[in-house]
Amino acid sequence: MQYGKILPARFLARPNRFVARVEAEGEELICHVKNTGRCRELLVPGATVWLEESPNPNRKTKYDLIAVEKGSRLINMDAQAPNQVFREWAQAGGFRKDLTLLRPETTYGSSRFDFYWESSKKWGFVEVKGVTLEEDGVVRFPDAPTLRGVKHLEELVKAHQAGYEAAVCFVIQMENIRWFAPNDATHPEFGQALRQAAAAGVEVLALDCAVTPGSLEIRNPVPIRL
Repeated sequence: MQYGKILPARFLARPNRFVARVEAEGEELICHVKNTGRCRELLVPGATVWLEESPNPNRKTKYDLIAVEKGSRLINMDAQAPNQVFREWAQAGGFRKDLTLLRPETTYGSSRFDFYWESSKKWGFVEVKGVTLEEDGVVRFPDAPTLRGVKHLEELVKAHQAGYEAAVCFVIQMENIRWFAPNDATHPEFGQALRQAAAAGVEVLALDCAVTPGSLEIRNPVPIRL
């Protein structure tokens, strides 16, 4: 995926989870943060961030904060991007070679999964999760407790038992990763649910991304340690 007009800025503060104060081109700006997660290890005062200018002149905020530099590592933190790059990757044959249908936002049971897909002989559901939490090349999910995430995994198990293929795909919004693991320290229930889902036949994928300030593209599978 490609962004529009982008520019670098210096992060100053995050008054709430929706907006940030930044300095760009010698001016202090208020921008929209396209990630409602905590991101405390990313959005630190003085960090270089990247903004996308909105083409909508009626918006309250002119810019979206989409990426941040953590040391020498560039991390995309746009929460909407993982679904978009998964769609592009799947439509290009990365997920299933004979894909005939990829439909977003499909309800099954009491959950709405990110995608329902069909091929010539199989069909199923995929739930996509974006990953931005990294330490020493190891990435983990989630960065905060997610009861919704646990529910999605439980519903994927039920879908698989009902005859659908089921998968959860962790889109890692950075590159050069050693491995992916559930964040048991932050939310042990999610880690337990992920291991139970994998044991029940739910496919677990972890894919890193090639990242530039203005683009994001799924690259390679990374090792998974459950």
